[in-house]
Amino acid sequence: MLPKTPAKGMRDFLPKEFALRQQILATIQKTYESYGFTRIETPAVENIELLTSKQGGDNEKLIFKILKRGEKLENAADNELCDLGLRYDLTVPLARFYANNVGQLPAVFKSIQMDSVWRADRPQRGRFRQFVQCDIDVIGEESNLAEVELISATMCTLSNLGFNDVTVRISDRRLLNALVERSGFTDEQKQSVFIALDKLDKIGVTGVMQEIESIAPGKAVDFINLINRITSADNPFSKCVEELGSYLPQEVKQNLSEILFVTNNVVQNGRVVFDVTLVRGMGYYTGTIYEVTVDGLNSAVAGGGRYDKMIGKITGSDVPACGFSIGFERIALLMSERGVQNNAAKGTAVLVDKSLDAQTLTVVLNTCRSMRKTQNVTVLKKIKNFGYQLKQLKEQGYEVIYEYRNGTFNKID
Repeated sequence: MLPKTPAKGMRDFLPKEFALRQQILATIQKTYESYGFTRIETPAVENIELLTSKQGGDNEKLIFKILKRGEKLENAADNELCDLGLRYDLTVPLARFYANNVGQLPAVFKSIQMDSVWRADRPQRGRFRQFVQCDIDVIGEESNLAEVELISATMCTLSNLGFNDVTVRISDRRLLNALVERSGFTDEQKQSVFIALDKLDKIGVTGVMQEIESIAPGKAVDFINLINRITSADNPFSKCVEELGSYLPQEVKQNLSEILFVTNNVVQNGRVVFDVTLVRGMGYYTGTIYEVTVDGLNSAVAGGGRYDKMIGKITGSDVPACGFSIGFERIALLMSERGVQNNAAKGTAVLVDKSLDAQTLTVVLNTCRSMRKTQNVTVLKKIKNFGYQLKQLKEQGYEVIYEYRNGTFNKID
């Protein structure tokens, strides 16, 4: 027999589940639009050269590749079997979209993307091989107004979804560079140190220290002590600035200081804090980085950063760009666990007798067509277990139910 379950890491959604997802997406889009963002759409399939351009970090190892077709496949060498792949995020396709359409876009382009992406990852709770991302990006704005707008819009969106226990952790890739330089690591060791530090919440301080010791023997203790002095300070950002001294560029110090000040005086459903241990895994980040956590959940529910060099790899000319992505699947899971349900009423149900003749059925359907100008209407044949049918309709959200009998619509209370 053919399989009846979805492929591993994929899911079916029942009507009730899908309705809640659509309600969440509608809230996200409406909030983003209130901040001046506009929605676009890019293809699910991109050229493999774009997807493997060393901008997606480890996600490039998780691409679902698409074999060439027909004669192209037969004549392909072993290293030329694939020319296309499913997108693993929405940022890399956005860069291509912007490069292709820049002449038709405003000088500062604020985009919304809410679509599926695919990664050949190991499925686990809250992580699937096909999942929805909800991205907002600002392209063409070099000042930190972009970061402030992105953080504000994301925090407002989470508030509108019922999350008021939110923390935004913020740092900067350039600050991380200063941190490892101050600690005496070489340029060759830098990326490995970042990877180790990024595992702090998973393997703990001891685990990070062991990994760093294997990267640069004799430097792990001083590095961890430096991190501890910063994180344990009453004002971690000020302490970090003090510890890094001249290693930290003035523009980075000023940029983070301004973002922290403005956002903490604008957002109302949480706080924005500096976190020197924040790394973000994507290879394309060039400046500010940030993640959002919600009390009660270990993993981040949103994240992003500045990627000023990505578009230039396509066009040859760098364009300032900054983005934020909400982890839709984790948000949907949290809301479902909190008992949130789709609150949209289904409308009206009209029940007709099984033996209704064609002429009378035509009258009923024409009447329902007129009713649909102001409401949703479903027409169903009555079943033998009428009470059970009524119970199901009410559970589905139909607030008004009519039974068509003897030429009239009789409302059932």
